[in-house]
Amino acid sequence: MSRTGADVAVETLTALGVSHVFGIPGQNALALFDAIRRSDLTFVSSRVENNSAFGADGYARATGEVGVLFLSTGPGALTALGALQEAYATGVPLIVIASQVPRAGLGLRRGMLHQLDDQQRSAVNVTKSTAVARNSAEIPSLLADAWSLAQSAPAGPVWVEIPQDVLEEDTTAPPVSSVITDVAARRPRAELVDRAAELLQSAERPVILAGGGVRRSPGGPEALVTLAELLDAPVVSTVGGKGAIRFDHPLSAASWIEDRYTTALLEDADVLLAVGTAMGEVTSNYFTFAPRGHMIHIDAERRVLEANHPALAVHADAAQALTAIGTRLTRRTGNGAAIARDLRRAVQERLAGQACDAELALMRDLRASVPAAAQTFWDMTIAGYWAWSAWDPRDGQFHSAQGAGGLGFAFPAAVAAAIGTGRRTFAVSGDGGAMYSIAELATARQHDADVTWLIVDDGGYGILREYMTDAFGQATATELSRPDFVSLATSFGVPAQRATLDGVGEALAGTFATRGPAVVVLPALLRMFPPT
Repeated sequence: MSRTGADVAVETLTALGVSHVFGIPGQNALALFDAIRRSDLTFVSSRVENNSAFGADGYARATGEVGVLFLSTGPGALTALGALQEAYATGVPLIVIASQVPRAGLGLRRGMLHQLDDQQRSAVNVTKSTAVARNSAEIPSLLADAWSLAQSAPAGPVWVEIPQDVLEEDTTAPPVSSVITDVAARRPRAELVDRAAELLQSAERPVILAGGGVRRSPGGPEALVTLAELLDAPVVSTVGGKGAIRFDHPLSAASWIEDRYTTALLEDADVLLAVGTAMGEVTSNYFTFAPRGHMIHIDAERRVLEANHPALAVHADAAQALTAIGTRLTRRTGNGAAIARDLRRAVQERLAGQACDAELALMRDLRASVPAAAQTFWDMTIAGYWAWSAWDPRDGQFHSAQGAGGLGFAFPAAVAAAIGTGRRTFAVSGDGGAMYSIAELATARQHDADVTWLIVDDGGYGILREYMTDAFGQATATELSRPDFVSLATSFGVPAQRATLDGVGEALAGTFATRGPAVVVLPALLRMFPPT
């Protein structure tokens, strides 16, 4: 039987250990899908390319594997760019294989269907690198290099284009049974490690700020906890860093990152160790954070180092740097646990004095109804904003779209994660965000994904409504007509029910005793906690 360039691509992915591929078939990419038919790869077909990219992203986050995405040329490829921005901003390893028009049309305007002037350039802003395969013999090396680069810190999406004729033509290359990869380890420079250890060892009030880079770094959480215990220092988690240290650890100061008490703790540190975080808008409490002591900033992405504050900049992978610094420290005794405990108590006392009882009760009910080990996915919605601060991941993982802040992440990511892990996941969207991913109810049903989707229906873009009202006195263009989500989900063959604030916990808990997708709709007008 003849083999094609598409077979070479699929064989290479199989040799790399790939098991699942996400995407939507398209004219220039059909040979890829024909090659899948002859392989052991599982293809997960979504309904919108942007959701395919969110799916590959969610799969990678949940499984710890590289997500693989097949895109067709032109409109298909461009539609996925918004979701790829989230993966790029958050550091999620993806391989994107995009088809292209035949080689004879590259760089020309021959009127070919889907043809772009420079498709590759369109992906530059949301990927670590781009490349084009000119013949089938190049495919194994290009994909192996993409595999290595996608996982090398800082991780992210890597884009490989394969023209239609390369995919379709017969190849004389032997079947791919081996690949050579080289995931780079970004180690810290010794003199920076020495200086960081010196500052931390002599600190009177050390504090650690743990970001998503710690979670994504192999061995990062363990290295973080070891270092925190050596220093007896409280640890504040960013939104992306939730789970880097368990919330029930005595040194955990949780993740109330948008709270003035937390900001004050970070500001008051005589040495602040910020690791795996850009110290960006949300983490800095909307750029109100003003450090008064020394800062040590560790990150694998060199462009975030000192981008917002002067620091001892350590360009390194989180686990590598934390481990190296820890070997230079001697154990000290301080009051880190008391500081962490007092901070969390102060935050709770502040919230108790504000009009947010309904929102706090909802967070408690959701946490009580979702199993401790479940992976959760949150859209840019008021419930998600509350979860940034209030949600305790426990034994599961917390995933949010706050890297780039686009709508529609939660459900397609949770569907893919459920397929990849074989365990029920939990997604939360607002009614506005739900409409971005509503078509993926068909995907969830087609693949019988064990996913529970909570849609909080407040009749519009609730966050934007609050922002505009605060800024301009009234909101414009935030109110939305929307479907009857229960009836709509049911029409896809997905069980759905409407719940109240008092009963939503019970409704959600019931779905975790079932198989397949389930939808719970909560009509509720939630408010953000007041600024501090």
